[in-house]
Amino acid sequence: MQRIRFPVMEVKEAYDVEHMRSTQSIQHELWPLDEIDPKKAKFPCCLVWTPLPIVSWLAPFIGHVGICREDGAILDFAGSNFVNADNFAFGAVARYLQLDRTQCCFAANLGGHTCKSGYKHAEFGTAITWDDALQSSSRYFEHKTYNLFTCNCHSFVANCLNRLFYGGSMSWNMINVAGLVLLKGQWVDAMSVLRSFLPFLLVLSLGVFMVGWPFLVALLSFSLLLVVWFLLANYCFKTLLEC
Repeated sequence: MQRIRFPVMEVKEAYDVEHMRSTQSIQHELWPLDEIDPKKAKFPCCLVWTPLPIVSWLAPFIGHVGICREDGAILDFAGSNFVNADNFAFGAVARYLQLDRTQCCFAANLGGHTCKSGYKHAEFGTAITWDDALQSSSRYFEHKTYNLFTCNCHSFVANCLNRLFYGGSMSWNMINVAGLVLLKGQWVDAMSVLRSFLPFLLVLSLGVFMVGWPFLVALLSFSLLLVVWFLLANYCFKTLLEC
């Protein structure tokens, strides 16, 4: 029985055509984004951060975070059963970080996964576009109770990034979301830096002036307790988290 052989060139041409179609499809979905425009509060595909009243005055590394659609509109988990759209809950954006959509896994079905954890990703929930992922996470959090310590705005952003399989990971949580924004994010302007740290410096100065060094020790202890709680809750006792 004679074996059938396919010419190498024909196989290569067929592969090139299929690869080109696939690439064109991906490029069609990832259309060019508009420019970032802080004055209009438009931050396409960005993580955004702003200080929280009172809480950030005591611990300036803690703030309110959101994630933006492809059109630049901000989405943030602002309260129980409520995801805010295009109206950042606690004031203007102070820091932002634009994310790369090519680091996401957009899969219409299980066979369309480009990530290494197709089954796990499919079980968690996938998306075919950036905005589709954000919409799915928004619907999910519209049935969640807000809690600063167990289910907050960082939880919402982490859910979005896990649904996107951003950076080849499904391990996004409050800690690494906060770290990503604080370590890699850039300030909108000098005024953003001022309104992020000035209240803390005023509280610190006033406290030390009126109470003395015990106030500084108490403030540092408060910050340390917050850090320890979030580290333990996110990495050791995940069942404590309600999201």
